[in-house]
Amino acid sequence: MYDSLSPIMQVATGASMLNFGYWQGDVDSLVKAQAKLCTLVGNLADLRSSRTLIDVGSGYGAPALQWSREYRLGNIVCVNINSHQLANEFKIALSKIENAQIFHTCETRITCINSTSLCLPFATDTVDRIIALESAQHFKPIDKFIAESYRILKPKGILVVAMPVTVSLDNVLKKLFKLGILNLTWSSEHYGLEYIKSAIKRCQFKITNVTMIGTQVYEPLALYYLQNRKELRQKITKHYPSYIEKILYKSSVKMMGVSKKGLIDYIVLKAEKL
Repeated sequence: MYDSLSPIMQVATGASMLNFGYWQGDVDSLVKAQAKLCTLVGNLADLRSSRTLIDVGSGYGAPALQWSREYRLGNIVCVNINSHQLANEFKIALSKIENAQIFHTCETRITCINSTSLCLPFATDTVDRIIALESAQHFKPIDKFIAESYRILKPKGILVVAMPVTVSLDNVLKKLFKLGILNLTWSSEHYGLEYIKSAIKRCQFKITNVTMIGTQVYEPLALYYLQNRKELRQKITKHYPSYIEKILYKSSVKMMGVSKKGLIDYIVLKAEKL
C-alpha cells in the first residue's frame, strides 16, 4: 500500500520530498514546508559538526541532497528497505533541481544502501549522526531500530527522530473509533508518544530535546489541500483513480479533526548516546 501510494506526494508537488512539512512562518506551499522540516531536523541534529550521517528511511534522497548542500557534509549514507525508491532516488531528486550540476560533487559523497532499519550494516561506534525523518513510524518494532542506532553511534553521537505519534489512545477500539479512515490511509504503525520516549530511554539514550509540532503540521497541511483541492485533484487523477483522491480528501479532513482534538501529534526528538 505504501509503495503504491507514496508517489502521490511527488505527483501533487512535482518534487521528491515525502514528508508532511513544517508549516511555520511564511510557508505557502507544501514544497517549502517540506524543506523547512528538513532544515529544522538538520539544525537539531547539529549537522554542521557531523562527519558521518546515516539517513534511515531516506525515500528518494531529497533530504540528503538538501543537507549535503546546507551543511557541506563529508559523508551521508542513505538506508532504505524500498529498493524501488533507492534505485531511482538521486536520478529523480536531481531531475527536480534547476541547477543540478552543483550537486554532482554532493552525489559522490552520498552512498545508498538497501537494508532494513532493524539490522543496520555498520560497525559499532562508528557513526556521528542518525536521522529518521518521517520514516520511523514504519519501523516494526521500533525498539530494534533504536537499539541498532545506539550500537552504531559513537559516544555522544546524536539520534534525531521526526514522526507522527498518537496521543491518549489507550486501546485498539478507541483507536479504530477515533482515527476512523486514518487507520487505513495512515500506512504505518501508530506509535504513541510516551512509548517512543520510553523506548529511547530504555536503550540508554539521553533525551535532550522534544518538540511537538503537530499544530504546525497536520492542520496547515489539511487546509493547504482543501484550498488547492481542484488543482491537486487534476494532478492526482492523471495517475490514480478518482476514488483515491476522494479517500485522500476525507483523510485530510479527518486528520485536521483529530489533530484539533489532540489525538495525534508530531514529535521531533533529539537523543544523545551516553
